[in-house]
Amino acid sequence: MTQMERARKGEITPQVKEIARQEGIDAEVLAERVARGTVVVPANPHHKNLKPIGIGQGLRTKVNANIGTSMDFPRIEPELRKLKIALEAGTDTVMDLSTGGNLNRNRKKIIEASWRPVGTVPIYQAAIVGISRRGSIVGMTPDDIFEVIEMHGRDGVDFITVHAGLTLSGLEKIRRKERVMDIVSRGGAFLAGWMLHNEKENPLYTHFDRLLEIARKYDMTLSLGDGLRPGAIADATDAAQIDELMVLGELVKMAREAGVQAMVEGPGHVPMDQIETNIKLQKRLCHGAPFYVLGPLVTDIAPGYDHITSAIGGAIAAAAGADFLCYVTPAEHLGLPDEEAVKEGVIAARIAAHAADLVKGIKGAWEWDLEMSRARRALDWEAQRRLAIDQEKFDRIRSQRGTQTDACSMCGDYCALKIVDLYLGIKRDKYSPQL
Repeated sequence: MTQMERARKGEITPQVKEIARQEGIDAEVLAERVARGTVVVPANPHHKNLKPIGIGQGLRTKVNANIGTSMDFPRIEPELRKLKIALEAGTDTVMDLSTGGNLNRNRKKIIEASWRPVGTVPIYQAAIVGISRRGSIVGMTPDDIFEVIEMHGRDGVDFITVHAGLTLSGLEKIRRKERVMDIVSRGGAFLAGWMLHNEKENPLYTHFDRLLEIARKYDMTLSLGDGLRPGAIADATDAAQIDELMVLGELVKMAREAGVQAMVEGPGHVPMDQIETNIKLQKRLCHGAPFYVLGPLVTDIAPGYDHITSAIGGAIAAAAGADFLCYVTPAEHLGLPDEEAVKEGVIAARIAAHAADLVKGIKGAWEWDLEMSRARRALDWEAQRRLAIDQEKFDRIRSQRGTQTDACSMCGDYCALKIVDLYLGIKRDKYSPQL
């Protein structure tokens, strides 16, 4: 049985108990949300070393990091190092987006090395299978797709992105309205090419019942992908995007009826004034399903800095109700991220998530900031380091820009806190700045 089915029977699973402890909420309340589908617990029983997390209503905003090999960089060892860095930086989940090298071996190694939930996009491997067996991506068959999905479930994948809401109707809307970026989803592009070449509907849509059977068998959470997400600010919130979102809402209901956990993926590139509308629309159309957003990026002009454009959009989105942020690294739109870019992407997304949690009133968020503020007020550098989201960077800057006093090197003896202490008699009297 799936986590959803067990919750509906009144069972408090070990995973739900652990998540409730992490989040500081009542386990019965959490189980009720899992039963309704407003919280998902990606936890494939075949993933043996998993430390579970929950995504959705009333929980801390979660962060995902993408890793994976490519044709140009097929070796798994660098990706395993990135995985380690992402986990140490605090990512809540990781997705294996490998398209190069030995995909089956890579996936198994990543699952074995990750104590957090692992996600994949099976259509990537299915497309490669289509090329190797039949000479082209458009030659892949529905059986090829579902064979790969079954394999991912058997290996222990906890959640899968499936672009099941991409339909011929949605593609027609792209044709009628010229988009700047057309389709930027790789999985969406594979399926669109297959559909248009074969003049058939999306097999993930027409055979959704078959997908649900496999997902239920392995309790893989479905991450219902947005194959028509906007890849440019000018394309945000257009008819094609909304058409797909409406289909995804129907699929959420079908998944819940089958006892399968499901969340919904969202944009993409969205200007700031449209982000809240996008989140509220998704929650309305998709029946409160957890919402997983890529960014969103709020401007298109910052290659090399898209972890920042993404964090801006992610904070707004999460504050408006998004539950899960996919990191974007500085290398987005430029190339495969290196280890430092992976860390920067995770930290930027975590900052956005925490900023939103302050607004949401998530338990522990406000207390963390308050404790840091008190440590800063006391010039307690040891406590500030302990509370910092990136202790390594904290140490590096402190060592490079140290000072002879216990203030920072920006102000030294002219530290506002020290002056207040001396002349207003607040807190301490140990400092004697020479003024």
